[in-house]
Amino acid sequence: MVKQLITRYLKRRHLLAQSALKQRYLVIDLELTGLDPKQHEIVSVAWVLIENQCIKNSQSQHIVNKEVKSLEQSPVFHGISTDSVAQGQSLQSILMSLSAHFSDCILVFHNAMLDWGFLKLALKNAGITQRPKLIIDTLQIEKKRLLQHASDIKLDDLTLNECRNRYDLPSYHCHHALTDAQATAELLLAQCHQISRGKELQLRSII
Repeated sequence: MVKQLITRYLKRRHLLAQSALKQRYLVIDLELTGLDPKQHEIVSVAWVLIENQCIKNSQSQHIVNKEVKSLEQSPVFHGISTDSVAQGQSLQSILMSLSAHFSDCILVFHNAMLDWGFLKLALKNAGITQRPKLIIDTLQIEKKRLLQHASDIKLDDLTLNECRNRYDLPSYHCHHALTDAQATAELLLAQCHQISRGKELQLRSII
């Protein structure tokens, strides 16, 4: 156990010393029926790949969970209908496809506490033990940056749209997992370039 912990620590330290702009990132967004992973469900999962600062749209995925029991407000907010659900995949299949990227990608979320909370529980229930090598949260990156300039941060200051506005990124009005994953990917690249200002940027500087 001690040897495993030391090995994990050394791997993480080595990773954090690497360039943030040369990594492979998997940017993930979920559509959910609520905010509690013990009571609510994952409606769909979307992910976007970033490699060498380039968003690979051809490798993006948006998969609906065909086992979702209740869509709640998803048809209103996300546009997902019962027909979309019928054409979806099992949550186990979605999680297997997603976790296949864990070994070679750093995971990125906007509000990782929410989305990774759902995924972590779903992975555990599905018996999938593979874990990501690192998780980055664009919300936390922005919070850290704002705290360097102001002590008072309002709740709305950290929404995905408000964070994007500070980098003059265009607004996406459609609330959809794939759109939000794309928007988060663009935000991450903007944050990295703003923080680095043309200089070397280690991963430890953005976590």
